[in-house]
Amino acid sequence: MPAVELTDLTKRYGDFAANDEVSFSVEQGEIFGYLGPNGAGKTTTIRMLLGLIKPTSGTATVLGADIRDRKALTETKSKIGYLPDSLGFDEHLTGNEVLDYFARMRSDERRDELLELFHPPLEKPVGTYSAGNRRMLGIVQAFMHDPEFVIMDEPTSGLDPLKQDRLHVFIQQECDAGKTIFLSSHTLSEVQRVCDRVGIIREGELVALEDIESLLKRSGKEVWVHLKDSVDETRFVTDEMIDVEIVNNAVHFTYTGETQPLLEHLVQFEIEDANIGNPQLDTIFKHYYRSDSSGETFPKDVSEETDPDERSEDIS
Repeated sequence: MPAVELTDLTKRYGDFAANDEVSFSVEQGEIFGYLGPNGAGKTTTIRMLLGLIKPTSGTATVLGADIRDRKALTETKSKIGYLPDSLGFDEHLTGNEVLDYFARMRSDERRDELLELFHPPLEKPVGTYSAGNRRMLGIVQAFMHDPEFVIMDEPTSGLDPLKQDRLHVFIQQECDAGKTIFLSSHTLSEVQRVCDRVGIIREGELVALEDIESLLKRSGKEVWVHLKDSVDETRFVTDEMIDVEIVNNAVHFTYTGETQPLLEHLVQFEIEDANIGNPQLDTIFKHYYRSDSSGETFPKDVSEETDPDERSEDIS
């Protein structure tokens, strides 16, 4: 049984579909990356999986519990960890008091272990914390009850590079131990580094669902070419070249055809330097988020609108 399975999951705010018949599954022991900018529908999906808002139609199961069955989902939440993007801790409480609060609702058998890796200033009020210290406190509360499934929304936000590396290693170790991680992020290099598969959501619709390696291969080659003379665009650019950028004698593009025809085309020009490689996720991601004719790139972030079914984002 998949750890998570979405079936035509839909959430509408009036005429706008924040999630539009989204379907995919996350296997047990997998690190799944969920990509999209603000307003694409990531947070809406997460809130429905946690039972914080009700779907308009469709459904999903989390560790076997149907999200429409409030009692079943409540019983399952003891096996779920959640690191939200915005950490709503009571700023008057100390870090220790925050962890004590969550320990009373669940448990904290891994608390000391996690505090050796991520060490926020526990004796200070949360209101005095930096963004990085808040994030470390959030990581500890998300994992200290040893959950089977963890949702992490922008997990490295505010962390310095060393702590980001520490978290990435920790996530991979948790996956090796059988945990399932659902990681929502804007940081594409992070997803490329730690995730097994990725789903890309655009304006509420799932537009890509593949393992990282296949997605990179399917998306062509990223090419940089520096010519001796100025670029004759009408002669140089072919139908297989997309996202072409020309600056003086330099050309950068993604090539969607086979490599051999590309090489045969390039030898017709006087080339001083060239590089052909696999595209990074950043490049692939841009293909799904080109501006429309009005110049509008991203949809309105309706996930923050008030819904009559929405309850307070209580990560318990």
